[in-house]
Amino acid sequence: MRDGGRLAAAIDVLSEIESRHRPVRLALKSWGDAARYAGAKDRAFVSGLVLDALRRRRSLAWRMGDDSPRAAALATLRFVWDWPVERIAEAAGDAPHGPGALTEPETAALENPRDLAEAPPPIRGDYPDWLEAELTRAFGEDRVDEAQALSQRAPVDLRANRLKTGPGKAMKALEPLPARATGVLPEALRIDAPQAEERAAAVEAMPAFVKGWVEVQDLGSQIAAASAGDVKGKQVLDLCAGGGGKTLALAAGMENSGQIYAYDSDARRLTDTIRRAERAGVRNLQVRTPAKADPLKGLDGRMDLVFVDAPCSGTGSWRRHPDTKWRLTPHALERRQAEQDLVLDQATAFVKPGGVIVYVTCSVLPSEDEDRVTAFLARHPDFAVRPATDDPSLAKFLTADGFLRLSPRTSRTDGFFVARLERTPDGVP
Repeated sequence: MRDGGRLAAAIDVLSEIESRHRPVRLALKSWGDAARYAGAKDRAFVSGLVLDALRRRRSLAWRMGDDSPRAAALATLRFVWDWPVERIAEAAGDAPHGPGALTEPETAALENPRDLAEAPPPIRGDYPDWLEAELTRAFGEDRVDEAQALSQRAPVDLRANRLKTGPGKAMKALEPLPARATGVLPEALRIDAPQAEERAAAVEAMPAFVKGWVEVQDLGSQIAAASAGDVKGKQVLDLCAGGGGKTLALAAGMENSGQIYAYDSDARRLTDTIRRAERAGVRNLQVRTPAKADPLKGLDGRMDLVFVDAPCSGTGSWRRHPDTKWRLTPHALERRQAEQDLVLDQATAFVKPGGVIVYVTCSVLPSEDEDRVTAFLARHPDFAVRPATDDPSLAKFLTADGFLRLSPRTSRTDGFFVARLERTPDGVP
């Protein structure tokens, strides 16, 4: 495909997302299914342009004085991909493939955009107005910088699976990509985010991935799992296991000792957990599916650790899923908070005296994080907050209250919150 055709395709996808309120993943898949002629580089171009436009939708509209999908795509090429105006004009006017020649106002805006420094914080930070108070609570005067970091492309992070190999051997096997050590956790590796127009690293095609030597997992997610501490020989319940990323990280830390139970309220999500565990060489996992009656029977009061990777808004993963920031609503956020309270209450039934709940969200919003812990402690005075990590290298990310807060700006990870809640030894306040 020529640049004009790629640009037109990206505008069509953005229009589909806006007019039909479709998730970006489905809109891109629909385009890809219809565009059988498109090669791998074409698909990388279109998806990259669409995602970058969504990451900065408000600031791009401000610069252009136009919030249309076409303006967003043109502005992305100019202000994010750094294309000269002449190249953009050539692509747009490439008949019959391009979306149509630039208009005079478009050319003027691309050459002399509105000054972003004059825009309000939510526009400079590319987030909805109604989240201003939440982000101010979380980050104060740094909220725009933090939000801008959440609007960048994300790297591909990997976890070397200690059940099968070490990080050095895994990194050597991934040299063609290339992968490097993060310097944070021993098993954490990173492949830098692709540049504009480039394809993301094909990790799942690498023999090291197929053999279970590595798993794709954001560094923040790895840190959250590591916050469980020494879990070797312990009884562990992953109460919201989902696809199993943190389940596998916990299992690797257990080194196939003790027992880990994986449960999720959606049985379909556990299918990936079973498949991934087999590839990773996990032998101490029991999957408890809600398809069976009383799936958690026999676990009451027995767990050393209940890991709660709670359902949340996903604001911490805006880099990877930028469309979700525009689909999130106050009502949806309230619903998530209710779900978080419910799953925390459920977790208490399985924690033995002296045991621990590790509460995790991929959210940067205090209403899903600190507020939920405060509400939980009011309902369950037999629990107390303990520092979320004892790793000296991670101590700088601890809040004054002992919670772990990660973000792309401060820790170069997705946004995560971790709280460690310990039950009193005698099980009473």
